[in-house]
Amino acid sequence: MPGQSRGTRQTGRPPAPATRRPPKSDLKSGFLVALIALPLCLGIAVASGFPPIAGVVTAIIGGVLGGLLGGAPLTIKGPAAGLIVIAVGSVHDLGQGDLVAGYRRALAVGVVAALVQIVFGLLRAAGVGIAMSPSVVHGMLAAIGVIIIAKQAHVALGVKPTADSPFGLLAEIPHSLVHANPLILLVGALSLLLLFGLPLVRARWSKLVPAPLVVPAVAIPLGLWLHLDRPHDYTFLGADHHLGPEHLVRLPGSLLDAITFPDFSQVFSGTSLQYIVMFSLIGTIESTLTVLAVDAMDPAKRTSDVNRDLLAVGTGNLASALIGGLPMISEIVRSKANLDSGAKTRWSNVCHGAILLLFVALIPGVVQTIPLAALAAMLVYTGFRLASPREIRHVARIGWDQLVLFLTTLVVTLATDLLVGVASGLALKLVLHLARGVRPGAFVPRPQATTVGSVLRIRLRDAAIFPALLPVRRLIGQAGPEITEVVVDVRDVALVDHTFLARLDELARELPSATLTVEGLDGLTAASDDPHATRRRPR
Repeated sequence: MPGQSRGTRQTGRPPAPATRRPPKSDLKSGFLVALIALPLCLGIAVASGFPPIAGVVTAIIGGVLGGLLGGAPLTIKGPAAGLIVIAVGSVHDLGQGDLVAGYRRALAVGVVAALVQIVFGLLRAAGVGIAMSPSVVHGMLAAIGVIIIAKQAHVALGVKPTADSPFGLLAEIPHSLVHANPLILLVGALSLLLLFGLPLVRARWSKLVPAPLVVPAVAIPLGLWLHLDRPHDYTFLGADHHLGPEHLVRLPGSLLDAITFPDFSQVFSGTSLQYIVMFSLIGTIESTLTVLAVDAMDPAKRTSDVNRDLLAVGTGNLASALIGGLPMISEIVRSKANLDSGAKTRWSNVCHGAILLLFVALIPGVVQTIPLAALAAMLVYTGFRLASPREIRHVARIGWDQLVLFLTTLVVTLATDLLVGVASGLALKLVLHLARGVRPGAFVPRPQATTVGSVLRIRLRDAAIFPALLPVRRLIGQAGPEITEVVVDVRDVALVDHTFLARLDELARELPSATLTVEGLDGLTAASDDPHATRRRPR
């Protein structure tokens, strides 16, 4: 029912404490998530301009350290596709042609960004992600998806592109398709077919075996059959092509050989500071939103401590960057797989990290038989899900203003970078609010709270827009166990924006045992039929 959110989830309890003996369901889910995570972590690292093993190192640290310290017991910490664009950009921009130097300088950026995240966690600032416009966030993620597709499509085709920009790489895909290495294309195309096709199969076995797990199981034997482990040439339709180890994952001799230390020589340069801001802000926002999404799917209806979890993510990022790993976040795809596999406690995350450590320590030879084209196909699939046309249709149904925010963030990010793209989306949102009559003073909201018996009433004036979410959340967080109802009163506001309404459900989950009701929406005109649509008072 629009305007009312039920908050009866017993959310005042902290996450379940770690027990000495992991439940069997956590061992099982940790093993399955590790199988899915291994190829994804390798692919994300390669796409980020880091050594392949860096992705696995990050997942190991994220699993063990993040699992033990985190405030979100069911979320999986590790490298994520959402940070690929920032990571690869930092390596290239800081290296200026020297990718090894760029990698070490990017690690230094990761160290400082991790410290910033730790400070955010200590200051309990993780909630800033809640105030982000969903349309701007979706536009940012869609742009990341397009960039991943633009870069990884060429790898799946076995062709090295000449362009650097996202638009240039997209325009070059037809040329790469015409000049593709046929046998590498076979590996990439078969992997994509499995990734897109298996979810459509209705047989029970297809639900038990995730597609990201099937892809390496098929691609590894295919790579062995093609003898990708040794250089050789072949002719196809009159054209000469080459195959060799450069088309396979390469790992160091041992995990100790994988350790790389940061280079702090340029950590305070303008370029480094730009990437520090992007890593810390984007990583914080993505992690917070993932934790909220996983909480919504948790069968036990627990609510995570997002600030404690951000502190754990920052600590994990610090450890990872100091020894050569990628930045990590709470990752949604592996977290959902963790839930679907029956995870009950934080030990599933710890087990997933420990099992990954065993994989790279005991069977590195198997890992090095994974074709890069298969990893690229998995990333193309991930990029397609981030930039799915369904996402555009969903945003368009909410209202034309949300579609404009989405498309502006998407296009500006593709044309410039993530920071400028997100800033442009937020700036446009402010302009739209001003055009709708919101006074500038409303951007510094001062909600009034009164308590009568067991009812907490929060009254807003001028406008209920995204900046008001943080003080409203703070007031809700101060509600004691005696509060059974929270009323958000918007009768005196001229506008209630989409972000405010969409996030109230998440705020309701932070209540110990109460309901959250919005009063005053009846006097406002909705921008669309969506219950979270922007609403404004008729003039």
